[in-house]
Amino acid sequence: MTNSLSLKEAQKAILLSQGIHNEHKLGKGKSASNKVIKALNYVQIDSISVVERAHHHSIWNRAENYQPAHIEQLLEDKQIFEYWSHAAAYLPMADYRFSLPRKNVIANGDSHWFKVDKKDMAAVLDRIKVDGPLRAKDFNDPRKTKNGWWDWKPAKKALEQLFMEGELMAVKRQGFQKVYDLTERVLPSNIDTSTPSEAEYFQHLVVNYLNANALGTTEQITYLLKGLKAPVKKYCQQMVEQGLLITVTVNNQTYFALPSINKLLKQKLTRKKVKILSPFDNLLIQRKRIKTLFDYDYQIECYVPAAKRKVGYFSLPLLWGSKFSGRMDVKMDRKFGILNILNLHLETDNADEFIVDLKSTLDKFLAFNKGSAINVVKISSNNQQLSKSKIKGFTAILIA
Repeated sequence: MTNSLSLKEAQKAILLSQGIHNEHKLGKGKSASNKVIKALNYVQIDSISVVERAHHHSIWNRAENYQPAHIEQLLEDKQIFEYWSHAAAYLPMADYRFSLPRKNVIANGDSHWFKVDKKDMAAVLDRIKVDGPLRAKDFNDPRKTKNGWWDWKPAKKALEQLFMEGELMAVKRQGFQKVYDLTERVLPSNIDTSTPSEAEYFQHLVVNYLNANALGTTEQITYLLKGLKAPVKKYCQQMVEQGLLITVTVNNQTYFALPSINKLLKQKLTRKKVKILSPFDNLLIQRKRIKTLFDYDYQIECYVPAAKRKVGYFSLPLLWGSKFSGRMDVKMDRKFGILNILNLHLETDNADEFIVDLKSTLDKFLAFNKGSAINVVKISSNNQQLSKSKIKGFTAILIA
C-alpha cells in the first residue's frame, strides 16, 4: 500500500528529520553537537571561510550553544572521524565499519583523484610510522634540503591515497590541513572493524538516509555512490515486502520512507523562525531534490563567473518556517567585526513580516561569526519592486 502525502506534509517530515528549528531538543554543548552528527549521518567539510565554515555552520543551526571547538574535542574524544561521504565530511565513529566498502574498493585499484604511486605511498607511510602524526607540509622539498627526496605535492597525493584506502586517518586539522596518523593508532579499541556484508551495508545506507531525510528515492539514497542505484533499489523493494519500509507519493513521485514517518507528522514544526543555512547544509545539498520538494532553485555562485552571478559570490539560503524565502550574499570582515550583507535577495510576498523574523536570527548569526555590527549594502526582491523608503526601512531594522 502506498501512502499519499501533501507537499506540506512532506516538507514538515523532512525538516523535522533534519533537526531544523528543533535545536532545543538535543540539549547543549559538545553532547548536542555529537548528536547532530549522528542524526545527520555526516556533516560536510568545506574550506570556504567567507563566514564560519560549512561544518560549523550546519551544526550551529541544529545544536544550541554550538562552539567550533566542539569538532576538535569530538575528534580528540574519538566520537567522530573524518572521511568521505559525498564529499569530505565528519562522520560518527560508531559508523566507521561502513566506510570500509569504499576504502576496500579504492585499495583494490579504483581511482579516487589521481594515479597511485606505490613508492611514494610506502615512503610516506614509513615516515609516519617513525615520526608520528604529520601534515603534507612536513614532507620536505628536495630542492631545499637533503632530508627528503620528494616535494610536497607527491607526498600530499600519497597521503590522500593512503587516507582514502584507510591506512591513515586524520587526527585533527591545523590551519585547515589534515594531520595524518596510522589508522591503528587512531581507532578506539572497541570499534568494530569488520567489513559489513552487502545486506548490512545497504540497510545502513537506506535506514540512516531515511532517518535523516524522512523520504527518498534510490537516486537520492545513493547520491554520488557509484554503481549502487540498481542493487539498493532492489534491496528497498525487499524491505517494503518485509514491512521495514513503506512507499509514499508526493506530487505523483514515489519515495521510500520508514513506517515511523506517520508518527513524525504528528509533531509540531514552527512556522515563524528563520534559518540562515550554509550552501553545503545537509538539507539542500541535493539541489534537484530541494527544487522538487520545496520549489527552491538554489545554486551557490562562488563557482559561477562574476559577470553571470544573480545574487552574489556566497549566497546563503534563507528558510522561513518551511518555506525558502530568499538568499543572502554575505562576507564577514573579521578585522573590524562587521558582517557585510552584500545582497539580501527576498523571495516572499510577506517581506515586512519576514524581515522582522530574520532580524532575530541575524543577530545570533552575527554572534556566531564573532561580529559586532551589521552592514547592509543591497536589498533586492523577486516578488516586488522595492522603493527606496522600503529598503531604508528594512535596512534600519537589520542594523539596529
